[in-house]
Amino acid sequence: MTKTLMTAALSVASAATLFAVPAAHAATEGKAACPTPSKAEIKRSDDSKVDEPARGATAIRGVRVGHIPRGFTYGGVVTGKRNGVTEYGYQWGDDRANADPRQRSLWVRVLCWPDARRLANLKRLPVTYGTFTGDVKTATIGGRRVLTKEGDGALGDGRYVGWVERKGVVVTVMASTPLVPELDRIVAGIRLR
Repeated sequence: MTKTLMTAALSVASAATLFAVPAAHAATEGKAACPTPSKAEIKRSDDSKVDEPARGATAIRGVRVGHIPRGFTYGGVVTGKRNGVTEYGYQWGDDRANADPRQRSLWVRVLCWPDARRLANLKRLPVTYGTFTGDVKTATIGGRRVLTKEGDGALGDGRYVGWVERKGVVVTVMASTPLVPELDRIVAGIRLR
């Protein structure tokens, strides 16, 4: 059931944000570039393809997720473009129902947004899912200054965090409630190339 819900969520996110992007430039333009999805990854997202088993540390090209908690059974690429923001991420999940408090899910996303310069800019991040509005706090998690808030209905239960990695590049992480104790390690382990 959870896999069906994730597939539906991937479909909704993909259908709402159809776009065409030139080939990814993260590896070819150096460290200042922002990781963007290839045409193949956009198609996987649009088609709501599910990976069983889930991909590992390099699920997002140009990004290394150094700590992925155990227990995920599937995953999927999520891409989009809206309001001048290119999104490229990966969602990991397990086979528990969304209503199960032990349900494990993790969403790591990179957003290429030219207006991203400092943490306060995230409060006006122009995306459909994963905004930093409402009860948002500044914290240090995994050695990074981040904005953080409780997960909501669209994101699910847990903790949502985000930071400006470098000018024009934002990283967000949504960890379900059982993964919140590992959030420091997850955030600390994320590296962009």
